[in-house]
Amino acid sequence: MGSAASDAAAGSHSLSAQDVVRSLHTDLQRGLTELEAGHRLERYGQNVLPRAESAGPVIRLLRQLNHPLIYVLLVAGAGALVFGEGVDASVIFGVVLVNMLVGFVQESKAEAALDKLQAMVRTAARVLRDGRERTVPSDNVVPGDVVLVDAGDKVPADLRLIRPTNLRVDESALTGESVPVLKEAAELPTATPVADRRNMLYSGTLVATGAGLGIAVATGADTELGNIHRLVASAEELATPLTRKLAWFSKVLTAVILALAAVTFAIGVARGQGVGEMFTAAVALAVGAIPEGLPAAVTITLAIGVGRMARRRAVIRRLPAVETLGSTTVIGSDKTGTLTENQMTVRAVWTPDGRFDATGSGYGADGEILDNSGQAGDAHIGALHWCLLAGAACNDAALVHRDGRPGVVGDPTEGALLVVARKAGLDLERDVAVALPRLAALPFSSERQYMATLHAVPGQDRRVLLAKGAVERLLTLCTKEMSADGSLRPVDRDAVLAAAENLARAGLRVLAMAMKRVCATEQFDGSSMSTPLVFTGLQAMFDPPRRDAAAAVRACHGAGVAVKMITGDHAATATAIAGDLGLLDDGGDVLTGSDLAELPAGELPGVVDRAAVFARVSPEQKLRLVEAFQASGHVVAMTGDGVNDAPALRRADIGVAMGRSGTDVAKDAADMVLTDDDFATIEAAVEEGRGVFDNLTKFIAWTLPTNMAEGFVILVAIVLGAALPILPTQILWINMTTAVALGLMLAFEPKEADSMQRPPRDPRKPLLTRPLVLRILLVSVLLVGGSWWLYSWELANGATLAEARTAAVNLFVAVELVYLFNCRSLTRPMWSIGVFSNRWILGGVAVQAAGQLAITYLPVFNGLFHTAPITADVWLRILGLALLAWLIVAADKRLRKRLI
Repeated sequence: MGSAASDAAAGSHSLSAQDVVRSLHTDLQRGLTELEAGHRLERYGQNVLPRAESAGPVIRLLRQLNHPLIYVLLVAGAGALVFGEGVDASVIFGVVLVNMLVGFVQESKAEAALDKLQAMVRTAARVLRDGRERTVPSDNVVPGDVVLVDAGDKVPADLRLIRPTNLRVDESALTGESVPVLKEAAELPTATPVADRRNMLYSGTLVATGAGLGIAVATGADTELGNIHRLVASAEELATPLTRKLAWFSKVLTAVILALAAVTFAIGVARGQGVGEMFTAAVALAVGAIPEGLPAAVTITLAIGVGRMARRRAVIRRLPAVETLGSTTVIGSDKTGTLTENQMTVRAVWTPDGRFDATGSGYGADGEILDNSGQAGDAHIGALHWCLLAGAACNDAALVHRDGRPGVVGDPTEGALLVVARKAGLDLERDVAVALPRLAALPFSSERQYMATLHAVPGQDRRVLLAKGAVERLLTLCTKEMSADGSLRPVDRDAVLAAAENLARAGLRVLAMAMKRVCATEQFDGSSMSTPLVFTGLQAMFDPPRRDAAAAVRACHGAGVAVKMITGDHAATATAIAGDLGLLDDGGDVLTGSDLAELPAGELPGVVDRAAVFARVSPEQKLRLVEAFQASGHVVAMTGDGVNDAPALRRADIGVAMGRSGTDVAKDAADMVLTDDDFATIEAAVEEGRGVFDNLTKFIAWTLPTNMAEGFVILVAIVLGAALPILPTQILWINMTTAVALGLMLAFEPKEADSMQRPPRDPRKPLLTRPLVLRILLVSVLLVGGSWWLYSWELANGATLAEARTAAVNLFVAVELVYLFNCRSLTRPMWSIGVFSNRWILGGVAVQAAGQLAITYLPVFNGLFHTAPITADVWLRILGLALLAWLIVAADKRLRKRLI
């Protein structure tokens, strides 16, 4: 952007209208010329957000090879191919190919969020060009254009407002403000934050009511929306706890495998064996030690978690996000539309003779008006009647149904006044539109601070004047107040102001209502009212919490997950909602964006840990909060629905967007989308996520002993100079068949009963705890010792080499089978879980048993895998050793129950 335009955009809210016009060299009456607009379009570029360059499909596919275990598999496959082991090489390369395709399909496209941001500003715009009003694509709006907006329009660029007319703008997607903002043209202090710049209209926001004229001061990437675009683009997309732990685990495992393979190769060569033979042995060791089934197990376990979450109304966009919520320690939740309904609701009606409470929430008609004794208030007489009638008749909104859901066209505040009148039994058509047809209106303005309407009374020569507005302002127009029976008395200003203050302190937005019967000659000149009014009451409203939100917050707290409200709304409103939800039960602090701005970076993590509510925060500060939580070691889930939430959603360990009310930008920046917009669904997602992580840990704890034992069996054979007890092809058979038929069945394991009664998993805790590592080593020793003993026993008792190896292969599988039942729970005994609670395991056992019989007795398998039939007494020894291994592991589980 050029210097003049840049200066105007940077501080246009603090400049007078004349200064903005001069700095942008434009004309309020004629706008720009078409020629000048064309020059500026070339100079500043189109009013669109820049696209991010993305890697092509080939690069994204090749990126999937960037993994330590994949490197080892590739080397092993190449070695097997060089030394003529075609079957082994084919299997190895097949595993690599499958992993590449899975990773390619699941890689998230970060540019999707930026594309949606770009689409948000593409609309039509009305501008003045050469003194005439023209409609142009918003892409062609340039700095200096004079832009006109009306109700329902999307603002095409950042505008300095010059002439507003009852203009209210819905900025919730940008700032988090829960109600449309009244706009005015007066200049503001330079330090005014974005959310409070009443003389600015921002690109991508929606005009709720009224009209206005403004000058475009920023377009494209220079708008506030463009600033968020840069934040989304620059926000680092973190690995999830699962991927971080698996990456570390893979590196360690790779180092161990390479070290063992190198030792095997060196020992064999030192003993005088051939280099080719030893390379083949090293490859066999590497292939045996690598858990080939791990990538598939991770993918399938996560995919099953995705299905379970979808049934609970949570859609996962990135598979690793399934388990991330299970490790989450902090949930940073937006208020408007996430913890609340995003539907203004009148909660209380105060009249000079008493208070009435309104039940129900949102724009639905369910609910009623109750007095202090719990009886329904009579809305057809006295002050209550005229208070409700003023709210419903002095009103420009309309109630509608969209997609089967109640909604409002116009100001949500006015929609709430219509709903409460209907709850009280007033018919909006009969009692308002027909009984009091409108004759004239004074629209709300910042100068008047009230709205007034004049109504005819059919069959009478008198008229009715109704008004609503700010309490202090409307009170100055009232000399009388109405009682419950309709009689009038002098207004008690102190009582009214005290009631309004009490309602506001509870986080409610308060409006005053007034009326006056006037004669037909009463002046109503469209600018002011000269007649004194009768005060009828106050209506207090708020955006109510979601029905199940408080219970969900309690459940999260019970599971050790902290919930933080992070909103752009005012502190008083946020505090009131937080109190209703129980967020402040433990005495958490309430901080504002100004408080955060004054905090040094080094103090931020400690301060935000103690706070429960963050109000009036900017998009940059939301992002900063996420980073501060992560700096304290937290796994952060960030929920939100607006454009302003997108950077934080992407930076968080898991971003959670709202499916119904959420913007496309938020959805594309998120890892998970809640289809019902219900915060309570997050509780279900946490539970499912913990179950997924548990099942992955169980699979790893189950598969590693076999891989380690296979590697050590080969190492021992090389050290002893003996024939291999199991061959490479037999290792591949064991690894691939047991992973599919046995290990993957753990992915279907039901969630453990105590998953939501334990604290979140410590993010610093390794994937495998020390007790689990010891158990893995224990089972590995049992496999190595058992297989060597059985192999040696069979040879010593006259068995052929093929028969001895077949016995060793079947022992490996038998021990894996019984150990699988031990792994169904890492802490509880098998019988406490229920043998039939996971029928998939029983089916897997049957399939694996059939496979072992086939490799043992079918001639074709004997030829492929160098096996031979064995007798019944060998099976008894195999089953006896497997039973012994099961008993030892069960005893170890009992001893270490409290440590895992």
